[in-house]
Amino acid sequence: MSMPMEMITAETEIARAGFAWREGEGGVRALVCEPLEGEGFPNAFSTRGGGVSPFPENSLNLAGFDEDSAENIRENRRRLIRLLGGEWTLAACWQVHGLEVRVVRDAEDTQSEREHCDALTTRAPGVLLGVKTADCVPVLLADARRGACAAVHAGWRGTLAGIAGRALERMRDEFGTDPAEVSAAIGPAARACCYEVGAEVVNAFRAKFPNADSLFTPTHDGHALVDIQLANRQQLVEAGVAAGRVHTLPLCTICRPELFFSYRREKRLYGRTGRLLSVIGMRNADSS
Repeated sequence: MSMPMEMITAETEIARAGFAWREGEGGVRALVCEPLEGEGFPNAFSTRGGGVSPFPENSLNLAGFDEDSAENIRENRRRLIRLLGGEWTLAACWQVHGLEVRVVRDAEDTQSEREHCDALTTRAPGVLLGVKTADCVPVLLADARRGACAAVHAGWRGTLAGIAGRALERMRDEFGTDPAEVSAAIGPAARACCYEVGAEVVNAFRAKFPNADSLFTPTHDGHALVDIQLANRQQLVEAGVAAGRVHTLPLCTICRPELFFSYRREKRLYGRTGRLLSVIGMRNADSS
């Protein structure tokens, strides 16, 4: 049976953007940014199938301990991490739509997810950084020269505050990272096709960013569709990352329910939703 034309087009756009599918145990599927992988940084953007959680049955829910069992989440995380190969210790955090960037020093510094922050960075081998999303933008950063990486959670509040740029600043301060040498992957999120916001968001962006109107498509009564992926891309480029090194996955969490969880869509319809996990680590750390 042939694939529908829209699916063929989507797969072509995914490949052109620098991403590829990986499949693993239990039907787990994830998208990998190949340029970052080629620089020695295993990474993955999870999708919703191939797990053991009831969101619905066999969903790969990777966070939200108040809505799923710890046993389910641990098993789902094990399946995703196994997809990357090798031995990894996952570092995650309690995300609060803020500006804090946590430095993970070693594998012993990864056990708690109670620390409040919205970005993690490390140059410790064997540490897999992860951020949880279900419409917000996940951003992965890789500095092959310094052997450092970062994972960033950027909702509209974090994007407005400049969390991706703050992560780059922390990498520079801690590891000597030059943004011009960084490669970045922007993962699945609520995109401009579906993500409508009110006047308070539009006005907040206009007050801070001279080019804010490029992010919005007006709809009605002060509302607009917003492109938060593009906003993060612009901020990375303004911070010094080469435009050709920023890879954006052209998939929307709201209008692709067969692939992704969406807080905006599913929380309203069903009262709960699962969480995706975007991860990055270093295959070999450069100790120079």
